[in-house]
Amino acid sequence: MRERFVIHLPVVAGDLAGAVRLARVIARWSGVLASADPGETTVSAEDEQGVRHRVFCDLRMAGGRRCLLRADHDGACSRVTGRYAHP
Repeated sequence: MRERFVIHLPVVAGDLAGAVRLARVIARWSGVLASADPGETTVSAEDEQGVRHRVFCDLRMAGGRRCLLRADHDGACSRVTGRYAHP
């Protein structure tokens, strides 16, 4: 396996819910980059960076693609991220 490096890009949000929403937007946008792995996106409090909160479910689905719903979603995994797929 070849060596990998992770880029940590601090972005400020007022609360955990806001941070997760912002992280989802940034992660989906970065998905256009071949080197990005948006499914691994996490957020943490500035003073507790070792405690990370997963943004996406990220489970592998048939064909090797990842679930795009929020972490801890109800129901079956999906590649659909529409408004009704994850309230």
